[in-house]
Amino acid sequence: MRIHALLIVLVCAGVTLALRALPFAFFGGKKGAPGVVLALGRVLPPAIMAALVVYCLKGVPYGPLADGAKQLIAAAAVVALHLWKRSTLLSIAGGTLLYMALIRL
Repeated sequence: MRIHALLIVLVCAGVTLALRALPFAFFGGKKGAPGVVLALGRVLPPAIMAALVVYCLKGVPYGPLADGAKQLIAAAAVVALHLWKRSTLLSIAGGTLLYMALIRL
C-alpha cells in the first residue's frame, strides 16, 4: 500500500514538473512564443473572468432587491476594489469576505 501511494506521488510530481518545464522547452530561447499563443494570452484571461462572473451571478434571484442584494453588493465591491487598487487578489479576497459577512447577517 505504501509503495502504491509513493508511486502515485512520484507520477503526480513528474507530470507537474513536465507541465511546468514544457513551455520553456518549446518557447524558450531566442525564438519566443508564436503569435497564436501570445494572442490567446491576451484574450483568455478576460474571457475566463467574464465566464466566472456569469456563472457566479446566474443564480441571483429576480424579485425583491433583498433576495439577490447580497450577491450584487459583493460583486459591486469586487469591481470597485479592482478599479481602485488594480489588485486581483485584493478584489477577490475583499468581495469574498464581504459576501461571507453579508450572508451571516
